[in-house]
Amino acid sequence: MQLEKPVLPLARRPLAEFGPVYAANAVVAFLFATTGPVAIILSVGLQGGLPESAIASWIFAAFCINSVVSIGFSLAYKQPLVFLWSIPGAVLLGPALGHLSFPQVIGAFLGTGVLMLALGLSGWVKRAQQAVPMPIVMAMVAGVFLRFGIGLVHAVRDGFWIAAPMVLVFFALSAVPRLARALPPLIGALAAGAVAVAWLGEFRPPEGRLFAWSQPNFYVPEFSWAAMLELVVPLAVTVLAAQNAQGIAVLAASGHAAPVNAITAACGASSIVTGVFGAVSTCLTGPVNAVLAAAGEKERHYTGALFFCLLAFAFGLMAPFFTRVLLATPPAFIAALAGLAMLRVLQGAFTISFSGQASIGALVCFLVTVADVSIAHIGAPFWGLVLGYAASWLLEREK
Repeated sequence: MQLEKPVLPLARRPLAEFGPVYAANAVVAFLFATTGPVAIILSVGLQGGLPESAIASWIFAAFCINSVVSIGFSLAYKQPLVFLWSIPGAVLLGPALGHLSFPQVIGAFLGTGVLMLALGLSGWVKRAQQAVPMPIVMAMVAGVFLRFGIGLVHAVRDGFWIAAPMVLVFFALSAVPRLARALPPLIGALAAGAVAVAWLGEFRPPEGRLFAWSQPNFYVPEFSWAAMLELVVPLAVTVLAAQNAQGIAVLAASGHAAPVNAITAACGASSIVTGVFGAVSTCLTGPVNAVLAAAGEKERHYTGALFFCLLAFAFGLMAPFFTRVLLATPPAFIAALAGLAMLRVLQGAFTISFSGQASIGALVCFLVTVADVSIAHIGAPFWGLVLGYAASWLLEREK
């Protein structure tokens, strides 16, 4: 057992240490988490042919269960430690659901959770993170995310009067940092798209009651070698090397020493629980924790995390309502929102992949992932990692 000990004495006065600054941070982080990332879940779910109930169950587990874990960790370590779901992991599912059943995918979720739990308890996390060079990992992420950038362009082509205002508002706000701090560009794009949808009369809610509370689905996992080989390693790598590493880095920049082993173990345990309800693997979120730690006193940042979790839990309880609302909008709205949410991530992935060492391996990984060709019924992201690492080992050993 290599878990870091909680901070003693434990945080017992969150209400006394809470304040307007931390509430504002929490609201901004909440708006970010419930816009673009949720649009990505909807996009992946629709691409994979998942029914509305499965998407709503995924959102419920991703927000409600992870919020409980986040509250426990934020109180125990007295720092903002918010867990949500792996966005790269979610994107991996789109192609996989084309040839794997959802119970097989859930079996891979559980396998990933067991692997991360073992790594966290054993203290081997850093060795696992160093096993595959970061440029190759991010090349796989870039290859997987590229479809969302292309989807954004297609959304402008197919739904110009909805997607174009969203893009214009996003870039206009991004160009003026002072405005972007007051109104995050993604939130502005969401508002512009909502106005366009309403103006054009394109909002088409389903028949019957729109509002409903969550009734999550419980799935019996099916363990398949093909699903395990295709998804477990890429999911674990993206959580540990792409997501958790980013979250730990942004916390360190604000003066927080994140408990790496405990975080990894929590991601594993939570992934097992959320997985049976249809949610992709849990991770320590980078953007949300960055917002929560952006202002105020370091010792009080955790209170913003607690408030965020309360908002997120309420959102998860109403997952069917939000799912139906978003599914009632045109496809161009969801595609544009998801594409805009991925722009910065895609930019960062390309920068890390091709600006330093292992660039040849990264290129091979990127091309294999984008080609999306399965070998032995195992998807391209896995083979991108394998072949990219092999090319780097063969051609870049001396660098």
